[in-house]
Amino acid sequence: MNNEPHIARAFDRDLEAIQALVLRMGGLVEAALSDAATALETRDDVLAQQVRAADVAIDALEEQINSECARLIAIRAPTANDLRTVLSVIKIASALERCGDYAKNLAKRSIVLTAMQPIEGAAGSIRRMARQVGLLLKSALDAFITRDIGLAEEVRQQDQDVDHMYSALFREFLTHMMEDPRHITAFMHLHFIAKNIERVGDHATTIAEQVIYLATGALPDAPRPKGEAVIAGLKP
Repeated sequence: MNNEPHIARAFDRDLEAIQALVLRMGGLVEAALSDAATALETRDDVLAQQVRAADVAIDALEEQINSECARLIAIRAPTANDLRTVLSVIKIASALERCGDYAKNLAKRSIVLTAMQPIEGAAGSIRRMARQVGLLLKSALDAFITRDIGLAEEVRQQDQDVDHMYSALFREFLTHMMEDPRHITAFMHLHFIAKNIERVGDHATTIAEQVIYLATGALPDAPRPKGEAVIAGLKP
C-alpha cells in the first residue's frame, strides 16, 4: 500500500492549521498597531494599557507556531518546497512578533505623553502613518495566503512611501524642537513612536519577500527600495 498520498494530505492539513495561526497572529498585530495609534491620538491610557497586555497573546502565538513547525519537521520530514514553506512561516511569525513589540512600545510611550502638554497635529500625523503601515502589513499577509508575487512586490515598493512619511515627520519634529526646546522630551517620544511604526513597515516588507521566496525559491535580487530617510542618513 502506498502511504505517500496520505502523508501528503496530513502534511497539508498540518500546514493549513499553522497558517491559520499566522493569520490570527497577524490580525492581533494589526489591531494592536491601530489601537496604539488611536490611544495616542485620543490620549486614552486605558486603551494603551490594553495594547500592552494584548502583546502576551501575540508572543504566545509565535511560540505555538514555532512549536508546531518544529513538530511538523520532526514528524513529516518535509523536503524541497514543503520545507521552504515551513521555514518561511517561522520567519514570518518572527516578523509579526517584532511588529507586536513595536505596537506595545508605541502604547507605552503614548501613556507617557498623556502626562505632557499635547502637541497639536502630531498625533494625527502618527495615526495616518500607522494606518498606512497597517494596510501594508495586511497586504503582505494577503500575499502570503494567496502566494501573490505581484502583491508582495507592491508591498516592497510601497514601503518607501512609509520611509518618506517618517522622514517628513523627523524633519518636522526636529524643527519644532529647535524652535521650542520646552517640548524636546515630547517630540523625542513622538520621534521614537514614528520610528517604531516605520520598522513595522520594514517587517511587512520582510513578509512580502518571504512570499516571493516561497513562490520562486529565491529572495528578490534587487535591493529594497528605500525612501529619502535612509538615503539621507537620517534614519537612526
